[in-house]
Amino acid sequence: MENYSAPVEPASINSTSVETLELETRTIGKAFRRIVPFIIALYFLSFLNRVNVGFAGLTMNRDIGLSPATFGIGAGIFFAGYIVCGMPSNLALQRVGARRWIALLMVVWGTLSAATAFSVGPYSFYALRFGLGLAEAGFFPGIILYLSYWFPSRHRAFVTAIFMAAAPLSNMIGSPISGAIMGMEGVRGLHGWQWLFILEAAPTVVLGVVAFFYLADKPSDARWLKNDEKRWLNAAMDQERRARPDSDSDSTSVWDAIKNPRVLMLSLTYAGTSTGLYAIGIWAPMMMSRFGYSYFELGVINALPNLIAVVGMILWARSSDKTGERRKHVAIACFAGAIGMLLAGQASTIVLLIVGLSIANFGVNAAKPPLWSMPTLFLSGSAAAAGIAIINAMGSLIGGTFGPMVIGKLRGISGDFSLGLYFVSATMLISAIIAFGLRSRTVQPIGV
Repeated sequence: MENYSAPVEPASINSTSVETLELETRTIGKAFRRIVPFIIALYFLSFLNRVNVGFAGLTMNRDIGLSPATFGIGAGIFFAGYIVCGMPSNLALQRVGARRWIALLMVVWGTLSAATAFSVGPYSFYALRFGLGLAEAGFFPGIILYLSYWFPSRHRAFVTAIFMAAAPLSNMIGSPISGAIMGMEGVRGLHGWQWLFILEAAPTVVLGVVAFFYLADKPSDARWLKNDEKRWLNAAMDQERRARPDSDSDSTSVWDAIKNPRVLMLSLTYAGTSTGLYAIGIWAPMMMSRFGYSYFELGVINALPNLIAVVGMILWARSSDKTGERRKHVAIACFAGAIGMLLAGQASTIVLLIVGLSIANFGVNAAKPPLWSMPTLFLSGSAAAAGIAIINAMGSLIGGTFGPMVIGKLRGISGDFSLGLYFVSATMLISAIIAFGLRSRTVQPIGV
């Protein structure tokens, strides 16, 4: 992260001089080092707090009386709250600023995640998961919008990939930690799954407070940028806004986002990737547990597919930025995810299961950075805030809410995860087809 450089030759702002190139490299490098490591830490905790229920469920289900179907409902109901508040939260962030809004969200969701340790049955579990979804709703789409304030489009897929690597990193690093915490059964009279929720929520509250003092809402507020760096970045972003293909149609209102067919297509594409992401994040520990490993061993094994996902998504996003191509990068990654899920559904050994989940994990995660580079290429202002929130909400409704519920139901019918994984494979194949059908002007980055 210390040596970030532009992935492609930059478009000229005022000149093509060496001085301009040096100024761009220096400015983007500063913004990258200041912003990206911190938001990675925030997203790491966000994703950990929503999917650690997968490890908790290994014993929590028995302790509070959850069947596979009711656990699936609880895992998925998170997204009901997530959908309700997605757009209002993103519009609030645009109005009050990222610094205040993200800090507030983190403190609230950290508190609710810790409170899940004291669920006593299905209904209290549902209520806390729903509340957690309400609180987390604005974070991810808010960060996607926030990155569009700081990084021109020709840098954005790579930067988004680095940020989104926190999701597989959360599984990779968090899985062994979660497995170890689950071993705290009986410490101070609490179950291991209760300690899991409490200990993994505490850093969220702490970093929420830090975010209030650390983040800057926009480049002109950044005291760590020099005046010439602020001027260059503001000019670059202004030029990009003026150069959007739809700039003449003034696509800046919430209604512009709602009625735009490309927003719907991106939403449906994202739905398949969300189904895959949460199938792996929530259910993978239970898929592996049938092979008889300890909690800690499960954590270590579960880290392997996520390591492959981290490396793969960064290299894939780098390729997307260098070539300036988005549509095929999304479609091919979704197709790979579909193949991986199919293989995992047929796996009869732990090795085959890990191979399938590794391919699936790569596909699920590699599709997201080029996908999230698209909305701000044809939307701006409130339309961008609303469009990003709509894509995230609709994708989460199908992939995050119904996906875990369907998998839980199918597991109850078949007695294993094969039918559920075939279902996820089908959704990702549909996403690949939709992504391939996106119009080229939706995905051509400005300045390439």
